[in-house]
Amino acid sequence: MKTLFIITGLGMGGAERQVCDLADALANGGHKVTVVALTGNIETAPAAAEVEIIALRMQKTLSGFLQAMSKLRKIVLEKQPDAVHAHMFHANIMARLLRLSGAKIPRLICTAHSSNEGGSLRMLAYRLTNFLSDFNTNVSQEAVDAFVAKKAFRQGQLLAMPNGIDTDKFKKILTQSDINALRNTLGITAQHFCFIAIGRLHEAKDYPNLLAAFHALVQQQPHARLLIVGAGSLECELKQLCITLGLQAHCQFLGLRTDIAALLNAADAFVLSSRYEGFGLVVAEAMACEKPVVATDCGGVKEVTGGNGFLVPPQNPHALAQAMQQCMELTSDARLQMGTASRKHIESSFSLKSVAAQWLKIYQCPRSL
Repeated sequence: MKTLFIITGLGMGGAERQVCDLADALANGGHKVTVVALTGNIETAPAAAEVEIIALRMQKTLSGFLQAMSKLRKIVLEKQPDAVHAHMFHANIMARLLRLSGAKIPRLICTAHSSNEGGSLRMLAYRLTNFLSDFNTNVSQEAVDAFVAKKAFRQGQLLAMPNGIDTDKFKKILTQSDINALRNTLGITAQHFCFIAIGRLHEAKDYPNLLAAFHALVQQQPHARLLIVGAGSLECELKQLCITLGLQAHCQFLGLRTDIAALLNAADAFVLSSRYEGFGLVVAEAMACEKPVVATDCGGVKEVTGGNGFLVPPQNPHALAQAMQQCMELTSDARLQMGTASRKHIESSFSLKSVAAQWLKIYQCPRSL
């Protein structure tokens, strides 16, 4: 089967990694996959050499949009895919409009990756172009409900389809000696309790909430440490906030990293402080690595955790600090049991292999919503 993925960009976000993982899974199953990124540079890419990547580097202007549409139309005519699967707002709208240009798309699937993809104009664009799509999904039931509430879709026009986790990649991959060595490079000793947060330095992830909570935590637990992995427009602001709160000795910004699974192995627990999410991919990755999770109850995070870990309301640093404290107070056996249960939940509900098989059925299904 020939599948064409269209995504707004291939930066370092969860949606981008999910598209690349899905492309790998399909390619490894013998399917031909092409991934088109509309904007930006290629920072995240499929591992399979068979997957073709095309970067259009679209300018976010009307003329840039129209030029990219013309290029994309030529790609569709050349590749003649059996299914086109678009991801994120700009790609979803462009893929739908392609059908008005005469480009032959036998099956068009549009996927949103968040409960918040923009304001009322974007929701109106979804609603007005919905007749051009065969199948629409979002990554959690809560995200689906949010889009229906915003009138982007009517009930039944948008279905929940979870992300898939590569449990062969995200697992216990380091020996204890390797963990000790990695922690030593980060200045973290056996006496420290290390939390790790992973995600773009963007307002959606609400790192000020995390830093406020962590500041309160270290007053009671001075041996606590925090690693923040990611980059983004708020980097300078967040580093300054860290200094203002006097957390320089407790908190490190690691920037973009490619060794996420290893870093998760080396940490004692994972923390998510987001204001909103779609699925919470990195939460599932941490759980697959058997780490206790402390997270804000937003988007699909509750669906991902399945009763494992600690959930607190968004934008509540006091509650987040309390949950982090409770996580630290667990015995080593209790943390181990929580981690084991977390991985079993991810394996049974969100494995990449099973999710890729579900997508194949959708690509081949003639039914439209």
